[in-house]
Amino acid sequence: MVEKTIILENIPLVEFLGSGNENIDELAAAFPKSKIVSRGNEIKIQGPSPEIMKINDVLNSLVDHYHKFGKISTNNVKSYINSEEDVFGEDESEVLVFGTRGIKIAAKSNNQKKLVLSSRKNDIVFAVGPAGTGKTYISVAMAVKALKDRDVKKIIITRPAVEAGENLGFLPGDLKEKIDPYLRPIYDALHDMVPAEKLKFYMETGVIEIAPLAYMRGRTLNHAFILLDEAQNTTPMQIKMFLTRMGPDSKVIITGDMSQIDLPTKQKSGLSEAIHILRDVKGIGFVTLDGKDVVRHRLVRDIIEAYDISAAKD
Repeated sequence: MVEKTIILENIPLVEFLGSGNENIDELAAAFPKSKIVSRGNEIKIQGPSPEIMKINDVLNSLVDHYHKFGKISTNNVKSYINSEEDVFGEDESEVLVFGTRGIKIAAKSNNQKKLVLSSRKNDIVFAVGPAGTGKTYISVAMAVKALKDRDVKKIIITRPAVEAGENLGFLPGDLKEKIDPYLRPIYDALHDMVPAEKLKFYMETGVIEIAPLAYMRGRTLNHAFILLDEAQNTTPMQIKMFLTRMGPDSKVIITGDMSQIDLPTKQKSGLSEAIHILRDVKGIGFVTLDGKDVVRHRLVRDIIEAYDISAAKD
């Protein structure tokens, strides 16, 4: 018999165990030869070595899952126990990609599903919504799927370098090196979806390119899945330049959050203007995400709603 202790840090035990301990009961039922006991912020597991190793892996995955999504369901528990189960309960046909840890990545909310469907129907899609709604993450997943399915030859991910003034001026390196820290969410998403060595190869060979929007000028982007992130911080001329870079057999998704515009006060957002001008153009889709689509910590939705209520009163 082997004994191991898992210490939960910054996780409420009741949320981790589930209502009536249903999450841990689900785990215990899958490993009848072992014993799982929770006390305080500790979970102790006892049993034969092979089972303990598996239980330990499942618990660690659930800890990571909680920190990422702010909740755990019995379906999540099942998915980590048995790779044939889907972490979000979607049908196999709805899975976009299989993550590097074996998790099936798919649209979770109705509006995320609308984003996926709209991208299938249209060559350009605008996805607008607040932070944490998964618009960028799902868009990256669609790009990775298109590359794996050989629908495109490369992925290009870009964003405007609004912060490239005073905030980045003292950082070493060229514009791309300065803007890379602001692209961290994109890198994190890619690491979730593409094995490290393959991702390194793709980036070294230009199959996956992550660069500031300024690097798109003068290019024609052929056979590519192109994502413009943080588009609310583009000027009207910048977003027009970007949209006219699109070449044959390419897909474009433009994401943005109109509540987080960092442009100078008198500067109009190119995203809002583009949506207004292109609203009736055939082949361009528009998807709006809201607080119901938030997949970050459970408090993020409440924070967004509180700010929306405050803004409505002003």
